[in-house]
Amino acid sequence: MTSYIAIDWGSTNLRAWYYQDGTCVDERRSEAGVTRLGERTPAQVFAAITEGWPVSDVPVVMAGMVGSNAGWINAPYLSCPVSLRQLASRLTRVDDKAWIVPGLSLDRPDNHNVMRGEETQLAGAVRLAPATVYVMPGTHSKWVLTDGDNINDFRTVMTGELHHLLLNHSLIGAGLPPQQADAEAFQAGLETGVNDSSILARLFEVRASHVLGARARESVSDFLSGLLIGHEVALMQKQFACAEQPVTLISGSSLAQRYQDAMNFTGIPVQRLDGDAAFQHGMRSIVDELAN
Repeated sequence: MTSYIAIDWGSTNLRAWYYQDGTCVDERRSEAGVTRLGERTPAQVFAAITEGWPVSDVPVVMAGMVGSNAGWINAPYLSCPVSLRQLASRLTRVDDKAWIVPGLSLDRPDNHNVMRGEETQLAGAVRLAPATVYVMPGTHSKWVLTDGDNINDFRTVMTGELHHLLLNHSLIGAGLPPQQADAEAFQAGLETGVNDSSILARLFEVRASHVLGARARESVSDFLSGLLIGHEVALMQKQFACAEQPVTLISGSSLAQRYQDAMNFTGIPVQRLDGDAAFQHGMRSIVDELAN
């Protein structure tokens, strides 16, 4: 099927694409994520973002937090291990207007985890940039272990959120001036994070170093970023044994380069895939399955 509407509806943002005969003819963006609806309902936001599009004539498929318990409707998770080919057969219908892609879950004694939205990127990535391990940087980074189309395991690492909390709501960031980009500070933090088995004892040193004049006060953010990302990559490298085959790094943000630098430093071979390209290819594969 070559005509459809794809919607990526997350917590803070909303993006929609209208495909006609296989070509994207219109793209729209909004800040009306599921946590920013204001006084509007999801149905009202949906109507606004798709105004003038043939929502009654072509499939409309949505992915992301729109399917969470905080979104439009709670779309059930698919439990891992699971094949990504099952996504199309487990869509949830909402208000007779659109379909929502199910998220993925893990519920084991050693790992309780969920994802929403990333599964659609994975559905595209397994075809565009096949790998055994996929990494999706973000506020909550995802590390995913696969076997072809099968998702066997995944972990969520709250590195981005932790960076924000420490810098803005802890003693580490108290009284700091506006932060500036500092590649050397990031690299120094990266080396520390990679080589330390636990960064708990290092966190206070982030503050102490600039108090004592050992590090510029304007460079704390980049040092902390390097410290956290470096530790994340080193930790997950051990867990997923990703040192032999290239890891696919799925991202369209500036974080991608930081993660690639960390992987290069730790000896992880890496190939990059644009996040939008992965999402769009994943959506098309789901729509194609839906049509069959």
